[in-house]
Amino acid sequence: MKISLLRNSLVAASLLFSTMTLALDLDEAKQNGWVGEKNNGYLGLIVAQQGVQALVDDVNHKRQLIYSDLASKNKLDLEQVEKLAAQKAYAKTLTGHYLWVDGAWVKK
Repeated sequence: MKISLLRNSLVAASLLFSTMTLALDLDEAKQNGWVGEKNNGYLGLIVAQQGVQALVDDVNHKRQLIYSDLASKNKLDLEQVEKLAAQKAYAKTLTGHYLWVDGAWVKK
């Protein structure tokens, strides 16, 4: 009985940790060339991998909320904030990561 309970606990723990290691983060996605910064202030999908589209959607949703809030507080159009955010993101993009330039993905 105790062994069975211990085995089940270990299986549950291993599933939890394997799920945690599969969780994708933005830095990893950029480093692997799966996503890049677009000129509209949002992420773009470069290569479809498991979980990448969900990551892009989540990050873009959070960015949109922040941009909307900034636009409202500063009495600017959302597009103005998005453009400024894109400029900052381009400047901060690390060498080897991707940017959307003239309709194509370009490695910085």
